Amino acid sequence: MQQTEFRTGVIRPIECFREGWEAIKPNYWLIFVITIVGVLIGGISAYIFLGAMVCGIYYCYFRALDGESVEIQHLFRGLSFFWPSLLITILVIGPAVLLIGLIYVPLLYSTMMGTVLTEKELYTMLASALVTEFVVALVMVCLHTLIIFSFPLIVDRGLSGWQSVIISAKAVWKNLGGVTGLWAVGFVVALIGYMAFCVGIYFVIPLLLASNVAAYRKVFPKIGASKNFPPSPEEYEGLGTGAV
Repeated sequence: MQQTEFRTGVIRPIECFREGWEAIKPNYWLIFVITIVGVLIGGISAYIFLGAMVCGIYYCYFRALDGESVEIQHLFRGLSFFWPSLLITILVIGPAVLLIGLIYVPLLYSTMMGTVLTEKELYTMLASALVTEFVVALVMVCLHTLIIFSFPLIVDRGLSGWQSVIISAKAVWKNLGGVTGLWAVGFVVALIGYMAFCVGIYFVIPLLLASNVAAYRKVFPKIGASKNFPPSPEEYEGLGTGAV
């Protein structure tokens, strides 16, 4: 199987969550620590190393899914993917930076300058802020959905940042129903985590990431092992319709 080939119609959300959990269950607490440490390093580095750390996190999840040993030092293997992951990092945090620039910077500037807004101006600014936040949030959801496989592609296939974005978008579009279902189940799991005194969300993050990796592996089978996977349902379309 070539690096950019992918399968369609193979994502079963519940199955992905079950497989993801089975993969990380033996080393859950180690996986949890790796995930939290990676995110913290990405945050305190002003997001400069966020992409590299996410790649390191996915590298660990791939090892768990493939039944290989996982150690905390594997997290730093992500540094070798620094440059390819940088573009994805920009795409992930870019909309948030744009939101701050469009809404909060002008507001802060007005406050510092001591500008007194009329009631009409205040309502106009608040309405504009709400519309802008909604549009940016919508763009972020769509963008994040399309690039859900980008980091894994960098780690697993060694693609460049731009290649991973294009291939991920194509694969997601061809598997939109399965990916949407994966997001829906993930939303419910995250909601349950929030209900556990809010801190529970941190403990379900490994499960969410593991399910994404499981879904990725169904769409992009491990090179050299793709022969073990049955054809996707779409490959059977049209069979039996020809003349006998």
